[in-house]
Amino acid sequence: MKDNQNKQPVTVIGLGMMGSALAQTFLKGGHPTTVWNRTAGKADALARLGADAAGTVAEAVAASPLVVICVLDYEAVNAILEEAGDHLEGRVIVNLTNGTPAQARQTAAWATGRRAEYLDGGIMAVPQMIGTSGAFVLYSGSLRTFQECQPTLELLGAAKYLGDDPGLAPLYDLALLSAMYGMFGGFLHAVAMVRSQQIQAEAFTSLAIPWLHAMSASLPRMAQAVDAGDHRTNVSSLYINQAGFENFIGTCQELGISAELMMPIRDLINRGVAEGYGADGLSRLAELIRKPISV
Repeated sequence: MKDNQNKQPVTVIGLGMMGSALAQTFLKGGHPTTVWNRTAGKADALARLGADAAGTVAEAVAASPLVVICVLDYEAVNAILEEAGDHLEGRVIVNLTNGTPAQARQTAAWATGRRAEYLDGGIMAVPQMIGTSGAFVLYSGSLRTFQECQPTLELLGAAKYLGDDPGLAPLYDLALLSAMYGMFGGFLHAVAMVRSQQIQAEAFTSLAIPWLHAMSASLPRMAQAVDAGDHRTNVSSLYINQAGFENFIGTCQELGISAELMMPIRDLINRGVAEGYGADGLSRLAELIRKPISV
C-alpha cells in the first residue's frame, strides 16, 4: 500500500462490479478509502485490501470529504443520500450512476439544497479499464469543485469536464453509448447475415473492422453538415440509400433472419424522401430524429 498520509480520503458507495473497481483504484492510489454497500458482504474483499467498511450510509458519508456513488439508478441514489441526512453538508458528492440529464439536474438541486457540492459523471469504460489509459470519465457541475477533486478523480481515468450544467455528463454519456450501441447493433446484424450462410463471424471481422475504421473517417464531415444545416451530398443521397435498404430487407427475408434492426433506419430514410429531402445525404437523418413524428 502506498503512503496515504497526504492523500484525500474517499468514500465509495455501491460495490457492484464498477463500484468495486473504483474503490480498488482509489486504494491502489494510496487514498484512505471507506466503502459501503446495502449488501454488506460485498465490502469484504475490499476490506481485505485495506478499505474501511462502514456500517451505515451516514457513517460512510461522514468518513470522507469526497463521496463517490455508483449504483443501479437515480432512485437508488436518492434513497441512499436521504439516509445520509445532515452528514451531506460540506461533502462533495460525485454521482457516477447512469441516468438522464433531468435526473442529474434534480439530484444536483436536492444535494446543493442540503449544502453539499455535487458533480454528475459518466464512466466511459468497463470495470476492467478503470485506472488505465483507455478509460475516461465525464463530469459536469461546479468548475471549482471539479478542479479541487480533479487530481483524485483522474486516478479513475482521464477526467473530461463538460460544463457547469449537471445534465451535460449524462447527456454526453448516453449520446456516446447511442453511437456505441448503433455500431454494435449494425455489426451483430451483419454477423447474423453471414452466419446464416455458415461463414465464421470471427473471419468476417477481418473485413468488418477496416471497413468501419474507414467509414468513421466520414463522421467529422457529417457532423459539420449537421452543424451547418447543409446536407447536400456528392456521395450518397437518401434516394440511393432508399433503394439499398430495400435490398437489406429483401436479403434478410431470403436468409430467414430478422430485419428489425434495419427497418427503423429504412423507415427514417423513407420519411426523409417523402418530406422532400431525397437529394440530401444521410446527415439529414439527424434533423428528422430531432423532429419526431407526432403520434
